[in-house]
Amino acid sequence: MKITDIELHAVGVPRHTGFVNKHVIVKIHTDEGLTGIGEMSDFSHLPMYAVDLNDLKRTLISILIGKNPFDLMKINQELIDSFPEAMYYYEKGSFIRNGIDNALHDLCAKYLDISVSDLLGGRVKEKIKVCYPIFRHRFMDEVEENIEVVRKRYEQGFDVFRLYVGKNLDADEAFLARVKEEFKSKVKIKSYDFSHLLNWKDASRAIKRLTKYDLGLEMIESPAPRNDFEGLYQLRLKTDYPISEHVWSFKQQEEMIKKDAIDIFNISPIFIGGLTSARKAAYAAEVANKGIVLGTTQELSIGTAAMAHLGCSLTNINHTSDPTGPELYVGDVVKNKITYKDGYLHAPDRNVKGLGVEIDEALLEKYRVPDLSWSNVTVHQLQDRTATTKG
Repeated sequence: MKITDIELHAVGVPRHTGFVNKHVIVKIHTDEGLTGIGEMSDFSHLPMYAVDLNDLKRTLISILIGKNPFDLMKINQELIDSFPEAMYYYEKGSFIRNGIDNALHDLCAKYLDISVSDLLGGRVKEKIKVCYPIFRHRFMDEVEENIEVVRKRYEQGFDVFRLYVGKNLDADEAFLARVKEEFKSKVKIKSYDFSHLLNWKDASRAIKRLTKYDLGLEMIESPAPRNDFEGLYQLRLKTDYPISEHVWSFKQQEEMIKKDAIDIFNISPIFIGGLTSARKAAYAAEVANKGIVLGTTQELSIGTAAMAHLGCSLTNINHTSDPTGPELYVGDVVKNKITYKDGYLHAPDRNVKGLGVEIDEALLEKYRVPDLSWSNVTVHQLQDRTATTKG
């Protein structure tokens, strides 16, 4: 089987907050008549530069055409050479590699008439416990809005939430107090995510304030600037709560292991560059005796399906995970949207080959955008994933 062509389709899908996220849907065609699909998820991140899709397609054609899709390691090495790791959380080269690697796995599994999870070694479970994100408070009047989000999602079966914190601690504290008062033990806040906004000393003071409202807290996420391994280590010594950080390069993961800077690795294919790399990161975490949580950038159903296959094939995920992206959007580009039930992400039917999702061409056309260029958005909108600014 040889790769004969590649398609890249830019789409813009609104979130329920009104913020429009841009993604790239990948199709890889072969001489066997099979097509693999993937997703370069959520290009609407800092830094604010846009990838030129025509130029990207030419580059990917030079790498992929004529290749055997089963040469996953060789192709991934060429992709890393062309789009190298940059020790940065939202490095767009990782997004590109992820979309291609997803599509290659989909293609290889389809050829073998198996699911992607079987290609990854088989399933150890059929579903993953996940949490719904509560986005960062900037203003006190957003507390009531987020309480309403908890009410709505709790009715849908989500009983675990992840809270972005650190921009307005008074509002964060007010929100936690309201959740504890209204929901008591029925709702769990599994993590406080600082998203690198504070230095470790300020984060330490904030943690002391917020952990007065311990609602089943599993971890503290990203409580120091990016790549501040010493800061993570110092904070880890000063709190009883596990410290978690995303993995966005193997060098960064190596440094965190050497420094013993964290307790839990947040591993997501989008940030490390695909299923192939995510599995490597998960195995490294296991060898280092560190915990794992499956992270997210809030993918659509194609990207989330890939994460479900990965998560259900790993033996060492031991914390509530994050992939709830399809629930955050008003639409999608597939016929069979990924399934959530009782707060769990369910893997696609194992009897359906490949990723187990199928592109809906009408929806692909509905959400199509001409390019990945930026509209008039602010840094705050990008960080908080909202369509509006206040004050």
